Amino acid sequence: MEKINLNLSTRPKASILDKPLSRGKGEVSLSCYALLFSELVQYSQSRVSTIPDLQTKLHDLGKDVGCRIIDLYFVRERNSKRETKLINMLLFIKTTLWKTLFGKEADKLEHATDDECTYYIIEKEPLVNKFISVPKDKGSLNCAVFVAGIVQAVLSNCGFTCQVSAHWHKGTTYMVKFEDHVISRDKQLEDK
Repeated sequence: MEKINLNLSTRPKASILDKPLSRGKGEVSLSCYALLFSELVQYSQSRVSTIPDLQTKLHDLGKDVGCRIIDLYFVRERNSKRETKLINMLLFIKTTLWKTLFGKEADKLEHATDDECTYYIIEKEPLVNKFISVPKDKGSLNCAVFVAGIVQAVLSNCGFTCQVSAHWHKGTTYMVKFEDHVISRDKQLEDK
């Protein structure tokens, strides 16, 4: 006697587009990352003639990565919301974004005492500088400008227009200089 299987469910099969994005392992081998970043620096170096041009090129490449990483984060984290207050956004950068990119939080977040538009994100030993050996003739090169580009793009795409630069101070210090309208908007939100 032959058995007949009747499927009474009327629910259609879920397509691949309906399934959530796979989180995957979420980690990349450190040696793979170091090789990829080293190649990125060498590629950029072959296309420019001065150190400031190289840093500008790395900063621009970082901005491209930052635009994509913030969109990817909010697509994956559906329960997450974009921050509207400046200090909460900076804490998001220091903790969540840094953990996503480097597996650990940034070391410090400080506010400048002399300028209300300036904040500092301090990292004692940035991963991007760990495996880069800088020749003596290029002593002022700080490859952390790549990360500064990422931070600038993330902040700007979330509505906090700013300029971010990387400096050698206490390790590497990322100086985040917000435009005046961002600070005034934040003060208005605090008054509500």
